[in-house]
Amino acid sequence: MKNIAIIPARSGSKGLKDKNVRDLCGKPLIAYSIEAAHRTGQFDEIMVSTDSEQYAEIAKKYGANVPFLRSAATAGDTASSWDMVEEVLQGFEQIGREFDTFCLLQPTSPLRTSDDISAAYELYYAKNATTVVSLCELEHPISWCGPLGENSSLDGFIKREQGKQRQTQKKYYRVNGAIYIVSISEFRKDAFLYRENAYAYIMPKERSVDIDTESDFRFAEFLMGQQ
Repeated sequence: MKNIAIIPARSGSKGLKDKNVRDLCGKPLIAYSIEAAHRTGQFDEIMVSTDSEQYAEIAKKYGANVPFLRSAATAGDTASSWDMVEEVLQGFEQIGREFDTFCLLQPTSPLRTSDDISAAYELYYAKNATTVVSLCELEHPISWCGPLGENSSLDGFIKREQGKQRQTQKKYYRVNGAIYIVSISEFRKDAFLYRENAYAYIMPKERSVDIDTESDFRFAEFLMGQQ
């Protein structure tokens, strides 16, 4: 089976300027995902998808391949990750290279380890899955969440029957954005991942930081400093 790791690194970050190449504990953020992918030994190709020549040079320095830059169509704010993935796959097919799975590794998850990626692939093979997505346990009971009424009214925000002790409530999980392993043939039939024969790889919350804001970045920095 041939596997490609795809690491998306668009340059036009709105929330945190140039976050994908920002220095995190001595290395650009993107380096952590590239190095983790290499350490797994799972991949026939490790590709960084970027629209920036500068980002491409940084990615190559840390061992990724950047055979082509993103098109304007997939570099814009309205393009989805799956549009970018399809463009990457087609780009490789045009030079005669095809893969069985892709693994999307977002650079904003620098605490995800090579062991996490390898364990997710082990699950993929063991289950004969079409998809494995990384999740972590939800930080708070879902019953504590809901839309507010008019004028910030809390009437009905928590139902009376939901006022149980936290320990008795069912566990809920959320997608943490760190790992998406997908069968390419199934992806091209239906790009919706959360369906039959898709499985969750559970990660601890401390490795599930997804950097989107300055406070996320500082928290990741703190956690890395504890390692």
